[in-house]
Parts: sequence; structure tokens; C-alpha cells
Amino acid sequence: MSPEQCDANARIQAAESDSGGYRIQPGDQLDIAFYLNSEFNDEVAVRPDGKITLRLVGSVQAAGLTPDQLAQELDKDYSSELRDPGASVHVKSMPSREVYVEGRVAKPGAFPLEPGMTALQAISDAGGFADDASDSSVILIRRDMCGAPHGTKLNLDAAVNKDGSDEDVALLPRDMIVVPRSGIGNVDLFVQQYIRNLIPVQPYFPIPF
Repeated sequence: MSPEQCDANARIQAAESDSGGYRIQPGDQLDIAFYLNSEFNDEVAVRPDGKITLRLVGSVQAAGLTPDQLAQELDKDYSSELRDPGASVHVKSMPSREVYVEGRVAKPGAFPLEPGMTALQAISDAGGFADDASDSSVILIRRDMCGAPHGTKLNLDAAVNKDGSDEDVALLPRDMIVVPRSGIGNVDLFVQQYIRNLIPVQPYFPIPF
């Protein structure tokens, strides 16, 4: 993807965010129900192309719409098959709204991104630092609009011990926090090696520590 395409994607996402309401994204799990026709209720995942597949109507565009907008589209699509579709759409899970914590924490894994969540809060959700963790060399890995990962070192020890520290950054969807062991000699080299292992994988793939 070219830089111009990346910029275009960024503008589209910003516009969707400003327009209000959560916009369905690829990977979301949707619970679709029909008020008077429960036999057509379904749970579906949004495909990478942004569409879902439903009985009777086939493929339907879902990504980029709010749940209410998708429900309205389903009412139209099913109107020739059902007298009163009464569709409703509920987003059951949003992998695109998760962050990942790996490395020397108690419970590494994926966690829901809460409004205003910071790196320290994500690590807290992961059970906190392990005894051999380096809290002064935590790595934030964030993908740009083209999907390329970039690493930034965070001194969360300073964030804990100094009020107003900007080290405890606010997280974005699909950010990864990597907590290395203490005593790593070359943090920059560690970041480069970790990112090199991430590049072929979407969105992230944990490697052993």
C-alpha cells in the first residue's frame, strides 16, 4: 500500500470516528436477530473484505456501518423474503478494539481497549509485572496505517514514580505492549528482532521470552 493510500485510509477512519457511533470492522463478531423470525437469527464474523454471509440474502456489506445502519440494510435486504424482518445487530466482540500484552507479565494475552486506557492499565489487566520484568524498558509496538509495526521504549518505572510523566501513554486499538526481562543489554536490538518476527503475521503473534 502506498503512502497516499495510507493517508486516505487514515482520513476515512477519522471521518468515521467523527461521525459518531461504533463502526463495524473486519473481524468483529456480530449477533443478528430478527424480531418475528427467530429461525433466521445468526452469529457471524465480518470477513476481511468487510462483508458477512447470511441465509437467503448471501453476502452483505457490514464494515464501515454502525450496528443500527446494518440493521436497516438487513431490513431492506430481507423485505422481499420476510413480511416484517425487524432486524437488530449486536456486536458481541471486537478484536479490532483490543490491545495485547506480552512478555514478563502474569497473564499475557489480548484485552479489551477501554476508553483512555494507558500502558500501565493494560499491564495491570494482564496481572502486573513479573518479578524479573524490566519496567523501565517496556516496548510499545504500534502499526501504522499500512500495517508496518514500529517500536517505542517506555520507562514505566518513571511513570509510576513521577507524577505527570508522559511515559504512560494512551493506547490505540491493536497496540502491543511487550515487557522484556530485566537486564537486556541492547533494548533497541531487542525491538528490531521482535518487530522482525511480527512482520509476516496479522495482527500479532507472540514469541517466547
